[in-house]
Amino acid sequence: MKILVKWLLSATALLLVAYLYSGVQVESFTSALIAAFVIGLFNAVLRPVLVILTLPVTIVTVGLFLFVINALMFWAAAGVLGGFHVSGFGAALLGSLIYSVLGILIESALGGLFAKK
Repeated sequence: MKILVKWLLSATALLLVAYLYSGVQVESFTSALIAAFVIGLFNAVLRPVLVILTLPVTIVTVGLFLFVINALMFWAAAGVLGGFHVSGFGAALLGSLIYSVLGILIESALGGLFAKK
């Protein structure tokens, strides 16, 4: 149940990113649902590999390169989907930052709702 609620809230967060920032466009809630799923899939599968491969650069930049990796995942999802568009890497960077902040808020709220007793 928690995964389903998180997915729906992540899609809503993606719509909010598109509303707040014009560099990101989402055509519909269905497109947002698919995009949230693909972003989550990329973050689960590709992101750990990229983090390990870029570990030296991440260490040198004191972790700031992780923002670039997040932006790449965001931009890659937009590249493979039709109803989700990002106008460039800068837009992907800012959009992924907003989406990450909203994701932290969602995770925090869900942690309180679905706390194990």
